[in-house]
Amino acid sequence: MLVGTIGRWGIIGGLILMVGACDRLSNLTQSKPDHLLMGNPSNAGTEPNNYLMLRPQYALSYNRDRATANWASWQLNQSWLGSTERQDDFRADTSLPIDWHQVDGNDYRGSGYDRGHLVPSGDRTNNRTDNSATFLMTNIIPQTPDNNREPWRDLEEYCRSLVRQGKELYIIAGVDDGQVKLADNQVTVPAFVWKVVVVLDKPGLGTEGVVANTRVIAVNVPNADQVDDDWRTYRVTVDALESATGYDFLSAIPTDIQAVIESRIAP
Repeated sequence: MLVGTIGRWGIIGGLILMVGACDRLSNLTQSKPDHLLMGNPSNAGTEPNNYLMLRPQYALSYNRDRATANWASWQLNQSWLGSTERQDDFRADTSLPIDWHQVDGNDYRGSGYDRGHLVPSGDRTNNRTDNSATFLMTNIIPQTPDNNREPWRDLEEYCRSLVRQGKELYIIAGVDDGQVKLADNQVTVPAFVWKVVVVLDKPGLGTEGVVANTRVIAVNVPNADQVDDDWRTYRVTVDALESATGYDFLSAIPTDIQAVIESRIAP
């Protein structure tokens, strides 16, 4: 009888431990950032030119034929910012399928184009691993120096200034069009680079925090020399950007809210 009681309580105790472990696992899973929280703009999956790549630091759609990403998507709040120095370890992404061309960190050398980030190095300064992940060449695009070092950089810095005020951002950045080729005709230079920034009042609100008065910044910047230094010059509506790219941004947001926030140019 005593053995049966001990066995019974042992089973109950084991179940309690299992439930507790499951709860902890659930909490850990829920705490992982969902870089596609606002939606998957191109329904990226396994297609070679719309190939979904998920990392702890960001998500992106890679295009085998362009040899760049179509877009990258990431969360930004204060937890991602720290004092880690820029790693500058540009390198091939060996996680691509083995029979695909892997762009090397030196492939842009002498081209006149910068190795421009989609997910900025400055958005991942909490530790070396996260910062280093932004230097994988799947996150890099050929950008004109005037674009990369002026309006593009300034918008990146503006986004981080919002985060330092306590905001949480969900950002999607990508490329459009382009005929010029680099690296033995392997890499397509985009004609435009664009970005969509959803500004939430504080971390943790999720999609329910996106309401009719939520600020959504959208820009479409020519990837050319002598662009305007002020990123605000290139503000557009999300609707206009959808028409230009063929993507469906913010698809996880209710359509009535989308209709409002995607049709206006944010201040």
